[in-house]
Amino acid sequence: MTHHHTHNHSHQKLTGRNLLFSILLNVGITVAQVAGGLISGSLSLLSDALHNFSDVLSLIVSYFANRLAKKEASIKRTFGFKRAEIMAAFINAASLMIIAIILIFEAIERLQNPQKISAQIVIILSGIAILGNGLSVLLLRRDSKVNMNMRSAYLHLITDLMASVAVLIGGLLMRYYEIFWVDSVLTFAIAVYLIIVGFDLLKRSFKVLMLYTPDTIEVKEIVATINGLPKVKSIHHVHVWQLNEEETHLEAHIDFQEDIQVSEFGNILHEIEAILQEQFNINHVTLQPEYGKKDNKDIIVQD
Repeated sequence: MTHHHTHNHSHQKLTGRNLLFSILLNVGITVAQVAGGLISGSLSLLSDALHNFSDVLSLIVSYFANRLAKKEASIKRTFGFKRAEIMAAFINAASLMIIAIILIFEAIERLQNPQKISAQIVIILSGIAILGNGLSVLLLRRDSKVNMNMRSAYLHLITDLMASVAVLIGGLLMRYYEIFWVDSVLTFAIAVYLIIVGFDLLKRSFKVLMLYTPDTIEVKEIVATINGLPKVKSIHHVHVWQLNEEETHLEAHIDFQEDIQVSEFGNILHEIEAILQEQFNINHVTLQPEYGKKDNKDIIVQD
């Protein structure tokens, strides 16, 4: 069995200092918002704090995943720590959805029994959150263009910024017009948004953990392309999965029409690797060559 992998992504050095500073900045914002929400009685401020805290977790995961990625694989960890980010994303998404559902029930209860809220605290803390998130967005903007991990964190911080703006508007409405029910409405809206984002992340991370074939890849198209090559009789027993966001693997058995030499198989292998990389973005390929072997020739075989 021959294995080969290529990397078409460039591991440019990320500015870890900016990421670490963004983490500390957002931890400070989250703590302030939680304290302010409890003091003022504002659920929307607490829900914004939750949103911000979820992004703090995302930033922390990104930071440590970047550090862990530099550790070499070992006998006990042949894949290294490449799945750490996916596992953390799954746990983070699940907990985020649970807390968001609790917030929705709290918001409905508040709508039925409105309470007076200290709008001044809401205005001040949402303003601080806007400044902090805005600075974090600027710090990560450059890195977001070269790394998917940073791109995700960058987009989360932008949504944080938008949520804080919404809370500020709500605070102003409560302060000058005494429309206190807007706090519950904003809480409900932010919680629903968190569930939508959380469910999408939960679904994507679940698919990777369960070794699903990536949505962008058609296995039958791969099979038809490889089977069209000279001397290839059939490619079967195919597995395609993602190890993480950057690595997509394919392993399969490949049956030849004649008993070719190992050196010739090497040439065919290089051609297949190029096709899989360029057309399907698969960068880790493992193929088992066969000739006249009586095994199951189905495309998908349950091991």
